[in-house]
Amino acid sequence: MQFQQLQYFVAVAETRHFTRAAELVHVAQPSLSQQIKALERELGADLFLRARGNITLTDAGEALLPLARRILADTDTARLEVQELVQLRRGRVRLGATPSLCTGLLPDVLRSFHDRYPGIRLLIEEGGSHDLVRQLARGALDLALVVLPLPTASPALTTVELLREDLVVVSSPDAPRPGEGRRTIRVADLEGERLVMFRHGYDLRELTVAACRSAGFEPDFAVEGGEMDAVLGFVRAGLGVAVVPLMVATGAGRGLRVTPLARPGLHRTIALAHRSDVAPPRAARELQRMLVER
Repeated sequence: MQFQQLQYFVAVAETRHFTRAAELVHVAQPSLSQQIKALERELGADLFLRARGNITLTDAGEALLPLARRILADTDTARLEVQELVQLRRGRVRLGATPSLCTGLLPDVLRSFHDRYPGIRLLIEEGGSHDLVRQLARGALDLALVVLPLPTASPALTTVELLREDLVVVSSPDAPRPGEGRRTIRVADLEGERLVMFRHGYDLRELTVAACRSAGFEPDFAVEGGEMDAVLGFVRAGLGVAVVPLMVATGAGRGLRVTPLARPGLHRTIALAHRSDVAPPRAARELQRMLVER
């Protein structure tokens, strides 16, 4: 009994027509008929009653049909499992993340992933949550680390919360401590401070500006338009203060003073997102698991 014979048998059983079955499995009709007859000879029983314009299953055919379907399904499952194992030896994962997460959260996780799956190429796309959501929606990314809530409602995306991160104020040790020297300050204490501000579209820019306006003042920008590394460099140079994630501030090394924000403070929620209508590749699912369990 051959796999191909079972495939032809199921096609005829479902179409009840030899010619349509042959078209379905992309084989010439005489070849399909010969293989069905060979299967019947091997089993010692007719599988179909062949009347003009009317093909029906015999009792033997009825008994074989669910078994044949199960064998074909198991074969497809085996093929997919092997392909997924191959995907963990070679392939790629396209991951989007905000620049601050590329600096703080990702390096250790990506190192662990690379050590375990050295054949997988990691393609990292930095951007704000707006841009990353758009790239996910059009299939340019497998996964993305985004800041919640999403910029626009997107029922086509599935998100899993990873962490809730505190934001802090960083300043140059050579400059006066913000908030008149207090060890913790409120957002309202940033009124009158010159801020080093991220570029438009940056999640931290929107969050900081919104917090300042909620506290009753418009922020005063000393410099604006930078990415994370540039913002930290400008702060070290004494051009102003900036609001950044605690993870970034603690990993930025010397040259920065970190001042916590008094309760309730400022926070951001980081989530891992992927498209709801398309399952990520096996390698991407493995990276997703490592990020969730980190």
